[in-house]
Amino acid sequence: MRFRLIPRDESFFPLFEEQAERIATTAAALQALVGTLPVSPEGVRAIVDAERAGDEVTVKIRQQLETSIVTPFDREDIQSLANNLDDVLDEMRAVADHLLLHNISSSIPGVADQLQLLTKAGETNAVLVRKLRNLKGVQQVADEIERLESEADGVYRRVTAELFNGRHEALEILKWKDIVEAIESAIDAIEDASDIVQFIAVKHS
Repeated sequence: MRFRLIPRDESFFPLFEEQAERIATTAAALQALVGTLPVSPEGVRAIVDAERAGDEVTVKIRQQLETSIVTPFDREDIQSLANNLDDVLDEMRAVADHLLLHNISSSIPGVADQLQLLTKAGETNAVLVRKLRNLKGVQQVADEIERLESEADGVYRRVTAELFNGRHEALEILKWKDIVEAIESAIDAIEDASDIVQFIAVKHS
């Protein structure tokens, strides 16, 4: 065991874990929200509140970086991970906002599959982030996130093809295009966060 005159700052771990758990619960809430269209303002407000709470955690991480002497990982990796987790919440809020502002009353084929994969990816991401404390078993969980993201890419392509198959009105296409792209971006951001955790694990192995 390497001796440190100044112990590393462990306060980052609960902040990352809080953010990852928030992502998992918000993804599940979003999935439930789309399952009962049209969305309720209260349901959307809960997701907006989660995104704002996530912003506060991101700020705390940045502030901790400014004051911490010995960080558990490289500062740029901590900042990148915080940014990607924040991006996930931002994209989920965008989905909820679009559903409410566009007054979406019915879904289209494939969106439920997208949201199911987002929820699974969010749950798996929470497991991965908890492994930051000891960096054991990272690769197996990260591989599952990569698999989910790859499956989500296929679903996204099918949903996009559905939108442009000629059976939908132009306005409906525009509304749903924003939504399915935001869901895809949220899943991509989870994989980006996973890549950073893998990178950290390799650097500190």
